[in-house]
Amino acid sequence: MRRSSIGFLVLFSLLLLTISSSCKRSNNVFTIALYEKITSLDPVTAVDTIAANDRVRVLIFNSLVKKNEKYDYVPDLASNIQVSPDGAVYTFSLRDNVKFHNGHVLNSADVKYTLDSLLAKRGAPKAASFFESTGEKAAYVKSIEAPDPKTVVITLTKPWQALLSNLVSVGIVAQGTLESQQDHPIGTGFYKFVRFDKAQGVIDLESNDDYWEGAPSIKAIRIRPVDDANALQAELNSGRVDLAPLPTNLSPDTLVSLGKQPALKVEQFPGANLIYLNFNVEAAPLNNVAVRQAIAYAIDREKIISQLLQGQATIAHSILPEGSWAYSPGQKYNFDPAKAKAILDQAGFRDPDGDGPQMRFSQPIVYKISSSSSAARQYAGVIQDNLKQVGIPVSLETIETPILISQQTNGQFQLASGSWVGGNQDPIFLRDLFDSHEIPTADHRGRNRSRYANPEFDRLVEEAAVTTDREKAFGLYSRAQDIISRDVPMLPLWYPANMIVSRRNVTNIKVDGSGDWSFIRNLKVQ
Repeated sequence: MRRSSIGFLVLFSLLLLTISSSCKRSNNVFTIALYEKITSLDPVTAVDTIAANDRVRVLIFNSLVKKNEKYDYVPDLASNIQVSPDGAVYTFSLRDNVKFHNGHVLNSADVKYTLDSLLAKRGAPKAASFFESTGEKAAYVKSIEAPDPKTVVITLTKPWQALLSNLVSVGIVAQGTLESQQDHPIGTGFYKFVRFDKAQGVIDLESNDDYWEGAPSIKAIRIRPVDDANALQAELNSGRVDLAPLPTNLSPDTLVSLGKQPALKVEQFPGANLIYLNFNVEAAPLNNVAVRQAIAYAIDREKIISQLLQGQATIAHSILPEGSWAYSPGQKYNFDPAKAKAILDQAGFRDPDGDGPQMRFSQPIVYKISSSSSAARQYAGVIQDNLKQVGIPVSLETIETPILISQQTNGQFQLASGSWVGGNQDPIFLRDLFDSHEIPTADHRGRNRSRYANPEFDRLVEEAAVTTDREKAFGLYSRAQDIISRDVPMLPLWYPANMIVSRRNVTNIKVDGSGDWSFIRNLKVQ
């Protein structure tokens, strides 16, 4: 009897242990580190342009359309997209049985409500692209109709090729919920909102088990900002962080070192986002195209990529990624310091004594970089030295990312490093970046921070934006890229690889060129 009692107790204890372990596993939170603080979750009318926000929004919301691995537009919440022969009417058929996180079934009224709300906030960044950049800034969208619960019809004032590209970033929300999206976002995505600690920038999400493409394997995730490189290393090594996607605050050397840790792995995927140098073409001496061209020839990008970046990037000759249908390299700037010196000499910026890298300017060019990127701090020093060798003095200034973006928008800079995430994968982005009507003003948050103006370029990209003939559009965009590469308002540096640091037990990591966080739905933890 006693043995039976002991046996029963042992079995009971094992059962409790099994239940406890099972509960512990099910209650585990998968922690994702973000390189900067989330500031807004509103997918429609947010005034921010921080890439980290859109990374997280992808988990919570779906859009009508999305980009595939070739950067073409394919249905997302739409099941089918039809375009009229004249390119002025887009008809979207919606998927069946898609539910919002509050249980409401998606219908066309929700889509109309979302897009009407967007266009009513024409001052918001996502809304601005739906209006012409010239003249009266008329809306491209004439009407949005919902003739039945499963159909949305968008009629344009004229053919406009950028409609689908601009819809990608607009998360669809349920009718009547826009005002609550900032504090309690409700979308159709594969994760549902739980809580958001705005002070700490930490957001908790849980699996949407009713997700129309299948629920994620990981049931609870926490996303928190860890912008300090040393802190992120410590969090990864301790196991307090399970995944660090695209950690721009970690240097390439650090990534190599982390990949050698027994509990960690580092995976590298080809990237299509862009690291660039932005020139203020209104600020001397960068208002002289010869100086900008000389800078382009003076920078040894191949050496930076192979040695400093540890091969974690590919050289860029265009704003667009090479996989884009509209890609054209234009004028290439391979490393040629002798040519850089000759260009400066011809432009009247001569070496004072003709012997060695004497400074050709009395004042250094101020080069501003983001404080959140350790890689930027490293390569900026190399660029500074490269330019010194051809006689261009440079001083470095490190600034927090939001302030740096604000200063560029306001024209308070000469030279700055930056990155574009996602937007550079569509040729329409050339217009956003360089059209003279997109120069920021007090009442217009344009993206042309270079403050560049060229009437011929404006004409080409405006014509390309309304043509329905892709071959013709390719020719127009190619000529536009030739102009940009010659005038160099911005120098594309490289496409950084999409680097992922994770615990070794995290599997099924597959990241596309854009670095989109949609890959998180397919992650598994062994």
